[in-house]
Amino acid sequence: MTTRDSSGQTADQLRTRPPYLRFAFANPYNLSLLTGSLAAAALTVNPILAAAALGAEALWLLHAPGSRLMQRAVWDKKLRSMIAELEERELQRKIMSLPAREQRRVNDLRKAKLRIDQLASQNQSFAGDLLRDEIVKCDVLVNSFTDMATTCARYERYLDGVDVRDLEREKQTWETRIRNAKDEPTKTIGQKNLDVILKRTEKIHEIRQYLGHAYGQLDLIENTFHLIADQIVTMQSPRELSGQLDDLLSGVEAVKQATVYTEQLLA
Repeated sequence: MTTRDSSGQTADQLRTRPPYLRFAFANPYNLSLLTGSLAAAALTVNPILAAAALGAEALWLLHAPGSRLMQRAVWDKKLRSMIAELEERELQRKIMSLPAREQRRVNDLRKAKLRIDQLASQNQSFAGDLLRDEIVKCDVLVNSFTDMATTCARYERYLDGVDVRDLEREKQTWETRIRNAKDEPTKTIGQKNLDVILKRTEKIHEIRQYLGHAYGQLDLIENTFHLIADQIVTMQSPRELSGQLDDLLSGVEAVKQATVYTEQLLA
């Protein structure tokens, strides 16, 4: 279940379709001016004032949401704040779904990322714009780490519910029945059952392979973050940081592609 704001939108939906119209209408300044004008019109029994207030509101809502000036000065800042809040809530939801050990790993990685931010901001060799690009990559890696840890925990729960020894016993049972089959229909149905057991066994093997790859990538992200924290004070350029982060992002992308395949297996 994805975290949504009060209007039911996710962070991705807010990013794709910013609710500028909602921002223009549902803000304290606009609402206070509109309600104040309408209240004054009602108290003075002045329909012209009410019509003027509604007309001004219509013009505001027609032009303000698309105003580049208003977007840069007001709307985009509010949008970024809303997206950041939703992403943090979503991240916390994922973290809380993890086993205690994995929760500690994610929280330790977030602390390492904050340490990198602080040390990078103290390095006079780092230009602001370039540094911001690398910090964004760190955020992506922390989120990806959490997603991978969540997926691994789910796969572990799936494997915990599978008795591999029981599968092996079933496999041997159907192999014996096929060998001892007295007629072709019995042999055919036995082979079909054996094929299903073999597919299940292969699926489990591939899930275990995925887990080995994913756990290795999680360890690499952790170790690299700690290494960067040790190195960053003496780095001469954010580009030195960029290479290490790009390598991690490439590894994460490979795991994501493997996740798609593994999800198909589970389906």
